[in-house]
Amino acid sequence: MGGRPYHSCVSTLQLYDTATRSQREFHPVRSGTASIYVCGATVQGIPHLGHVRSGLNFDVLARWLAHGGSDVFLVRNVTDIDDKILAKAAAAGRPWWEWAATHERAFESAYTTLGCLPPSIAPRATGHVTQMVELMQRLIDAGQAYPAAGDVYFSVGSFPGYGELSGQKLDEVQQGERTGDGKRDPRDFTLWKGAKPGEPSWPTPWGPGRPGWHLECSAMATTYLGPEFDIHGGGVDLVFPHHENERAQSNAAGDPFARYWLHNAWVTLAGEKMAKSLGNVVSIPTLLATHRAVELRYYLVAPHYRSHIEFSAAALTEAAAAYRRIEAFVGRVVQRTGAVPLGVLCAEFVAAMDDDLGTPAALASVHNIVREGNGALDAGDDRAARGAATAVRAMTDVLGLDPLADTWATGKDTRYEAALDVVVEQLLEDRQRARTARDFAAADALRDSLLAAGIAVEDTPDGPQWTIKEM
Repeated sequence: MGGRPYHSCVSTLQLYDTATRSQREFHPVRSGTASIYVCGATVQGIPHLGHVRSGLNFDVLARWLAHGGSDVFLVRNVTDIDDKILAKAAAAGRPWWEWAATHERAFESAYTTLGCLPPSIAPRATGHVTQMVELMQRLIDAGQAYPAAGDVYFSVGSFPGYGELSGQKLDEVQQGERTGDGKRDPRDFTLWKGAKPGEPSWPTPWGPGRPGWHLECSAMATTYLGPEFDIHGGGVDLVFPHHENERAQSNAAGDPFARYWLHNAWVTLAGEKMAKSLGNVVSIPTLLATHRAVELRYYLVAPHYRSHIEFSAAALTEAAAAYRRIEAFVGRVVQRTGAVPLGVLCAEFVAAMDDDLGTPAALASVHNIVREGNGALDAGDDRAARGAATAVRAMTDVLGLDPLADTWATGKDTRYEAALDVVVEQLLEDRQRARTARDFAAADALRDSLLAAGIAVEDTPDGPQWTIKEM
């Protein structure tokens, strides 16, 4: 991911670091580069909204860093060996490796469809057992891990800084895993699981088995990004135990590991985290059957990455309508003035993005310029409208939402979309005049005509808003 700056503003990126519970100025380990490790999918099933939100949020971060001129190295792992993968594959009567590979493809398809740039690499856990064995050996040699009955455990009590990332108190730590034979302290966590009959295993000096979840990510992160890198990201649900344990084992082995820890919030449904175990998931294929991918991307990146999203069909429809207003404006300018290039970012957008990736304020600046640009079009000021459109393209490009990007090309001519926007807006103006004149029969007739054409009209405090009904 090479840098591609479009603006010359001198600005400083601030990011909220979970470890320090504060917003910190971003300074990379190596000048001119940005190294990011994102915990990717455990490929046990079809991806849902909660899964892909993290990928989209860190895609926006990578795009913003690249826009500022950084050479971005983004590693997004694949956990392809796990208790849940083994259980679900067995229940389906399929080989575990086929189950994992099938759902890995489903995740990659979802990321690509939603406009995520490809990561620098997407390493699989099963391809890095050698590095995991080396890390365990370093920890055992340092007296901070120990083998027992075929398993290997990290000694939590041997690491003084345990709990600093998550705020966990040492005497209250519960790892949420079984207490195996030979575990010295219930707070210790598993690095390596001894082999069980019928399960896949790999050889180690301590016996055959398979890796623990936490070990995998430390080994893969340092393999590609080195012992110290810039940003470790993932969902807020990973802060404990996963990221706490990653940090502990990596630091205990002598690796500085991540300088910044970033965590995106959940997508919830009826107040609960969206999760397969709770049975409250909304799958990506289901949503894409009724909404365009770019609209779904807008819905997920518009809120601040640290804010929870309470999923509702109404909110998704509202987000789709907001995106279509951006799209329609750019289409109108293309229709009237010809091809529109990427322009310069406005100062408000830059300030918002540098303030811990403030996408709500960034998109507010986009919509402000869209309103100004539409006003210019209505006034016949094509030059001002065109300038606004180039800025809108530049800003939405940073967010992966550029209406004219090849990613979102559907074969439709934007001239027709722009023409539809002009016709509908004129009919809405006619309807509003009829209502002002208290000719409600005429106003209702105009609304019914639009509805019959598949266009729904909603009266809001900001005026009537229209959307194309999902068929």
